[in-house]
Amino acid sequence: MGLFKIDCSNGKMLCDKNQYKETTFLEKVKLNLYLIVCSECRSYTSNNNKLTKALKSKKVHNVSASEKEFLKQKLQEQLNAQK
Repeated sequence: MGLFKIDCSNGKMLCDKNQYKETTFLEKVKLNLYLIVCSECRSYTSNNNKLTKALKSKKVHNVSASEKEFLKQKLQEQLNAQK
C-alpha cells in the first residue's frame, strides 16, 4: 500500500477511528484525501456522524422489555398480514 493509497475497507476503518478521536494526523490526511474520491466512504462517514449525533442527543431513550416484546408482536402481526 502506497503512502496515500487506501481502499474502502481501510477508509471505513479510518472513519471509525476518526469518529472516536483515535486517528493520527497522517491517518486524518489519508482519510480526507480518500473521501474526496470515494462517494461510498463519504456516505458511510456522513451516516456515522449522524448516528453519533443522534445517540448523543437527549431524545434517545431505552425501550423496556415489555415495550420491546409488544413491538415484536406488532411487527410479526404486520409481517403475517402481508403474506
